[in-house]
Amino acid sequence: MSTVLERTYEILRAQGMTTIFGNPGSNELPFLAGMPDDFDYVLGLHEGAVLGMADGYAQATGGPVFVNLHAASGTGNAMGALTNAHYSHSPLVILAGQQIRSTVGQEAMLSNVDAALLPRPLVKHSHEPLSAIDVPRAVAQAGFEATTAPAGPVYLSVPYDDWSQEALPDDALLPSRSVRTAGALGPELLAELVSLIESFENPVLVLGPEIDIDLAQDDAALLAERLGAPVWVAPSPPRCPFPTRHAHFRGVLPPGITSVRERLEGHDGVIVLGAPVMRYHRWEPGAYLPAGARVLHVTSDPGEATRAPYGDAVVGHVGNAVAALATAVTDRGVRLDPVPAPVADAVDGAMTGHEVLEVLNDHVHESVVYVNETTTLDVDYLSRIEIDRPGMYHFPASGGLGFGLPAAVGISLAKPDATVVATVGDGSANYGITALYTAVQRKTRTIFVIVNNSTYGALRGFAARLDALNAPGLDVPGIDFVHLAAGYGVPASRTTTREEFEAAYAAALAADGPVLIDARIAAP
Repeated sequence: MSTVLERTYEILRAQGMTTIFGNPGSNELPFLAGMPDDFDYVLGLHEGAVLGMADGYAQATGGPVFVNLHAASGTGNAMGALTNAHYSHSPLVILAGQQIRSTVGQEAMLSNVDAALLPRPLVKHSHEPLSAIDVPRAVAQAGFEATTAPAGPVYLSVPYDDWSQEALPDDALLPSRSVRTAGALGPELLAELVSLIESFENPVLVLGPEIDIDLAQDDAALLAERLGAPVWVAPSPPRCPFPTRHAHFRGVLPPGITSVRERLEGHDGVIVLGAPVMRYHRWEPGAYLPAGARVLHVTSDPGEATRAPYGDAVVGHVGNAVAALATAVTDRGVRLDPVPAPVADAVDGAMTGHEVLEVLNDHVHESVVYVNETTTLDVDYLSRIEIDRPGMYHFPASGGLGFGLPAAVGISLAKPDATVVATVGDGSANYGITALYTAVQRKTRTIFVIVNNSTYGALRGFAARLDALNAPGLDVPGIDFVHLAAGYGVPASRTTTREEFEAAYAAALAADGPVLIDARIAAP
């Protein structure tokens, strides 16, 4: 007879989850001690970094990724990173160790009381099996829940004495199971949507991450061209859904109500594809839309559809819908002129953040993948960097700090032939700095660019808008990232001018392993 542990590893193998990201605790040791030789355990030094690496790995591979955390404390440490995974729809299966089953009610040390409640609402499914014999089925369900639309992280708590229990004979059927979803616009609905779109005199497209996930960029470009419509990317995009040098590309919508409306002025039809409507951040009270504008929203996420404050929503497979619409709408014969990339601003005797982006773009090549956690440059980034293929750009979907460094390592592990370039603010870097350890141990091809202005730049921007510049804690001077990197074993250098940064970046591109550049820029 097989044990619960043996069946669980068979299920993980069948579902493609043979890479495990984790930071072990005592409750997890019985699970990890039985790990087969064909599984790879990626150690992170903090659970936030562990989950961030898994998030990046899942976004790069498109498949489910297994994360092993330690009970309540480890789960709590990972919760900040979980916010990003949730809004990126990253298919993560998070398994947390639980204290021995018979002692949980006593709240023995390292018990996870109400374990299934702890990670909500940041997971789409959360469960602790009521008995050991239900663990293999629950693991299989977790994998399917994570990958069925809308994909997202799930959570499973398992008492550590369950692993040695005898599994049910019929659990042998679990590894061969499959779950598939299918969704397309039927003829009547397609005709209805085409009629609506063609009634718009001046439509505009707003695209989100599902376009990139579904590899629908070409169909989105065809739809934009046939409609003669400009293309905006929805606010704070975790991925880039459209080629940034396409003639119809207009940039990223800023995350404020008034700011979005101003950019949609003159358009009577707003077609939102694969994005929420809208993920605002700044409070800018006012009308959501230009007068008379109508919104069509297509998403695979029922939650995105139901919580939107305006628009008519269709829930279905976004890639299929875009492909159908692109070929069904009438070609209006209108093509737009491209908007030239903005020129970087300059400051005498110092480097600016825009110059950092300009240098990166001067050295772009087909193996580069970008991770961006410079929140002061998030709106500018896609206007200044050439993104022309799926999976080339990643950003923390919920703004949870600590994404950049770990996600870059995770993507490097998933794509060992890629050069992953992570631009991370000096404030954000402190939340995920331990990822440097894993980068060294795994010899990843990762370039960490710390865009260092010695302040929480985005926070200062908000402070200015809120008349709160006298608030404490806005600045973080005196952090020596070169020495921090050296402590983890990462070669590092500091630059203060564009010329120094360009030389350091060129050397980093030629390196075999991880490199960090502390790029000092002018304060905002």
